[in-house]
Amino acid sequence: MGNSDQALIRAVLAGNKDAYGDLAARHGESMFRVAFRITESESDAEEIVQEALLRGYRSLAEFDARADFRTWIYRIAINCALQVLNKRKSEATMPITEEYDDGSPSIQLVDGGAGPERLLLDREIEHRRHAAMEKMTPDERLAFVLRHLEGRSIAEIAAALEVTPNNAKQAVFRAVQKMRRSLAPLWVKS
Repeated sequence: MGNSDQALIRAVLAGNKDAYGDLAARHGESMFRVAFRITESESDAEEIVQEALLRGYRSLAEFDARADFRTWIYRIAINCALQVLNKRKSEATMPITEEYDDGSPSIQLVDGGAGPERLLLDREIEHRRHAAMEKMTPDERLAFVLRHLEGRSIAEIAAALEVTPNNAKQAVFRAVQKMRRSLAPLWVKS
């Protein structure tokens, strides 16, 4: 843990509540990126960061000072993100009782830079990527996001998943395999 994180934690525990704001500012943006990549929703990611920071603040007295604060607060954010995904899945199985349409016309903007073929391919890639992410277990999805979108090390992924480094590698491998299988039909052979 960086000395500055450790000093801020000591200050918070000594009664300086503003010091936690410094911790939040230091780690909030990267927590948002991870939450967004897991949930694919900006509003959900914002709520996840707020919830994770609140939980972290409430549990700071229980934090083990030998651990890395960033890994600890990331794990809280990841748990919050996984709860949002689980909630979505349970809501998706519930029947829809009502739809809302305010009657206002929607506006579509044309991208002058991309042709229709490229736009279609982009949509298909996005659809297949999303489908592959849905097929991943929560641990695989998290491992994939942390490794390939956040550039985290296997040790950091293992800490976030609370598994051994070998199990973290396996989760990344399985996630990559699922993504490759989903995107394989789109690969152009030369």
